[in-house]
Amino acid sequence: MKRILTSKLNEWRDKKNRMPLLLHGARQVGKTYILKEFGRTNFENTVYINLETNAAVNAFFESDISPERIIQYLETIASERIIPGKTLLILDEIQSSERALLSLKTFCEDAPQYHVVAAGSLLGVPINREKFSFPVGKVDELQLFSLDFEEFLWASGNESLANQIREHFDQDEKMPLALHEQSMELFKRYFIVGGMPAAVLEWVESNSLLPVVDIQSRILNEYVADMAKYATPATSVKIRSCYQSIPAQLAKDNAKFQYKVVQRGGTATIFGEAIEWLTSSGVALKCQRLEHGTIPINAYADLSDFKLYMGDIGILTMRSGMPQQLILSPIEEDNTFLGAMTENYVAQVFASKGYPLYYWRSENTAEVDFVLQQGLDVVPVEVKKGKRVRSASMNIFKEKYKTILSIRISKKNFGQENGIKSVPLYAVFCI
Repeated sequence: MKRILTSKLNEWRDKKNRMPLLLHGARQVGKTYILKEFGRTNFENTVYINLETNAAVNAFFESDISPERIIQYLETIASERIIPGKTLLILDEIQSSERALLSLKTFCEDAPQYHVVAAGSLLGVPINREKFSFPVGKVDELQLFSLDFEEFLWASGNESLANQIREHFDQDEKMPLALHEQSMELFKRYFIVGGMPAAVLEWVESNSLLPVVDIQSRILNEYVADMAKYATPATSVKIRSCYQSIPAQLAKDNAKFQYKVVQRGGTATIFGEAIEWLTSSGVALKCQRLEHGTIPINAYADLSDFKLYMGDIGILTMRSGMPQQLILSPIEEDNTFLGAMTENYVAQVFASKGYPLYYWRSENTAEVDFVLQQGLDVVPVEVKKGKRVRSASMNIFKEKYKTILSIRISKKNFGQENGIKSVPLYAVFCI
């Protein structure tokens, strides 16, 4: 599958002061595939080592981790030469070995001529690094998310439609009605399938939404297994409880995460570590409340007030039990949870583009779903699940903070209305 991150991998390959690369990302977002494909198309050969399944290699890293010794050993394991500039060395599931993670520092300092890439599903989780420090400043880092809607279009043979969407966004011109409707229909499928590569591949190959649910359930089970494997028993129970509460949290009129929804009497002291685990692993996304809509916006974040979204809209659709026919219906349903799901989708796209997630709420309950900072501008973003887009909150924010650009995401076509840029749901990847 064609991925946007490939261009960043190419940039890393050609960097003058290249360091070992660390690729973050939740399970099943395609880290292994994209690295193997990168090696196949850019190097003479690729040596792939999975540290989670290869106990012998894992044990080897417990002693001397000098690059020369590592290279000689891995050459014997793979029965292939590892040649600087010609071989890509992939160390997968590197979170399984603290010493392997530390070895990236020695490669940076003593053997920068090698192209070394490490990937892991839980690299942000500190529980598995008790003895050795993270190689800060000694690695280049990238993060891979599940496919966004543009990549979904590429995977399903609709690359020309993706290009049309980008062109009309850049020119701020309405999409022809037929293309707009086609894009909305494909977007509804994405809402169900989500962006997990295995789920997308199943939908593309079978042209059926029914088997996708089984794949999503398997991925969810793998998440739960990681919670048990990489956290203490007591913490893993709390992690599962917080994760399973996300649909109920989003269903509330005020979607602010409330610990009491997880457990009666719940507090940040009890569940704070679990929330950190979920967000660090990429399984969940945290969107913090802003107290003020002025730059720099991250200086005005209320760390105690946040929303929690799932990392993939397809997993949320499956986990919440939202009927597929309700999403596919041509009739605009008055379902408030569909609105929360639409917010989750937008949060997923913004996170994949590197935007920190913030929302704004005033003391008198006016609320703007997302707030972005672009240079010197603060950009309020309002999300609507349908075509009914009236809302006083955006106007309150615009008036209070004198914003130049405002964005409203909905089912409506591209356009401008009352100084607000209209962006269709299927075009969020363009923002």
